[in-house]
Amino acid sequence: MTSPPRSLCPIALALDLFGDAWSLLIVRDLMFKGICSFNGFLAAGEGIATNVLTDRLVKLEQAGIITKARDGQDRRRFVYRLTAKGAELAPVLVSMVLWSAKHTPTDAPRDMVAAMAANPQGFAMQVIRRVAADEAGPARG
Repeated sequence: MTSPPRSLCPIALALDLFGDAWSLLIVRDLMFKGICSFNGFLAAGEGIATNVLTDRLVKLEQAGIITKARDGQDRRRFVYRLTAKGAELAPVLVSMVLWSAKHTPTDAPRDMVAAMAANPQGFAMQVIRRVAADEAGPARG
């Protein structure tokens, strides 16, 4: 059971879900890096603690941003995926990448940033279409 929102302000509602230091990084890893396992998130280089990762994955799953399914190749493991709702964050993350790349040095792949800058909406739509195709296909590990 979740607590009621502090307000119905759209920004406050988004911050209630993504206003921590980790949730959008998990979405980033799923969306842009192809990471889809617990150990993959741990190895992503951000230094997230296992208990925090577990908490954020549960929170994102409860919010309908990601799904969790048994790995088809190793039933002891789980595979995480963005849902269509989660994929709709692509324009937001693309905007954040472009803003950061404009104002600060980043380690984002230059070719990816260039593709985003050339056609932000098109890049975001490619992500959304890829997630829709993934949802229709079998779970991957």
